[in-house]
Amino acid sequence: MTHALNAVRVDLADLADIRPPTMIEPLPELSRGGLPQVRLPSGHTAVHVRSYRDVHAVLTDLSFARAQTNTEDGPSFLPTIMPAEMLLNLDHPGHGRLKGFVASAYSAATVARRAPAVQRVLDDALADLRAQRATGTADLVGALLDPVTIGVNVDYLGIPRTDIAHFRRLSREMQLAHDTDVPKLLADFWSLYHYIEDLVARRRELEPGLIIDLLDARDSVSPPVTDAEYAAILLGSIVGGDQNVLSVITKIAYVALARPQLWQYLVRHPDAIPTAIEELLRLLPLGRISTFPRVTTRELALSAGVLYPGDVVYADAHSANRDPEVYPDPLALDLGREGKRHLQFGYGMHHCMGAALARMEITEVIRRLVTEFPTLELAVPEHEIPWETGILVHRPTSLPVRW
Repeated sequence: MTHALNAVRVDLADLADIRPPTMIEPLPELSRGGLPQVRLPSGHTAVHVRSYRDVHAVLTDLSFARAQTNTEDGPSFLPTIMPAEMLLNLDHPGHGRLKGFVASAYSAATVARRAPAVQRVLDDALADLRAQRATGTADLVGALLDPVTIGVNVDYLGIPRTDIAHFRRLSREMQLAHDTDVPKLLADFWSLYHYIEDLVARRRELEPGLIIDLLDARDSVSPPVTDAEYAAILLGSIVGGDQNVLSVITKIAYVALARPQLWQYLVRHPDAIPTAIEELLRLLPLGRISTFPRVTTRELALSAGVLYPGDVVYADAHSANRDPEVYPDPLALDLGREGKRHLQFGYGMHHCMGAALARMEITEVIRRLVTEFPTLELAVPEHEIPWETGILVHRPTSLPVRW
């Protein structure tokens, strides 16, 4: 069932701080294939692909190479390289082997069976938020969104909750990826990586969950999953399933509360929540970038020009998600939209493996909030909300609310 917001129009253009600062510098000259170009933070020139049609074509073409960018002095948004075994750095056909190994653990069917566990984590956090109601105000991030996000992820993976204080700061720093102190960034990253290696080594201390399940299945693919590959898979699960989901869910809650007409519509029509979340996912960037650069390995004709072998490409999913040819009135949140799926989670080979879990978690949080706290509202003007921004992070750090 679809809904229309009647006369209500929610436009993100005038929402305070919703757009993170760009990391690309437009260049005046076109590429050899007639396409616009930008300069990346690494200093490299990249072809800037922006339309939905062309971004989709790049993301679904198996010939593009990610591994060629994850090298010392390679074209990148990051101040350092990442483990080559991470899924986002792998190319065809190696990527398919590891994605197949982990895909069923994050499938829609598997995630649906996790719903009761998500509700249990939500119950505890909602009880804490309800207890703060007597004070008149609360911080929605600290009381609910932050503990739910990490709670769901560690329960799913089987990580002891006593470890959260140790590893979570490290995963946050990894996603912020500030270049102000690269040696410290590297030290924090390797501390997190070694923690993951230790998790596997002390298997008997783990709770039942994905880590044990994947350990038991590592010989199910050929060749078997190596220790380095396994650690890289877990790195993505630990960081993405926590920090990325937190970045998205805090922004969704912020938009809904900052535009009371939207919040009240969802209170009256909770069955419209999944549709609203898809629109908000389309409109809200995760961080300052939408995809990582890749290298063209064969000639490819796009609607706006041609890519040639050796071209570095930035497939800009943020722009594609606002393509007016695909999404009329693109900055408006429209609950009656039909048509093509947004590219917030990527597409094709590098589609985010945690998309189903993120959708389910966000949907349940918003559904419970509008059902149990229908009069919730921001306690401060939207321009007073504090934010933190990094390469893969852009989110409110606090959402003061009142009833």
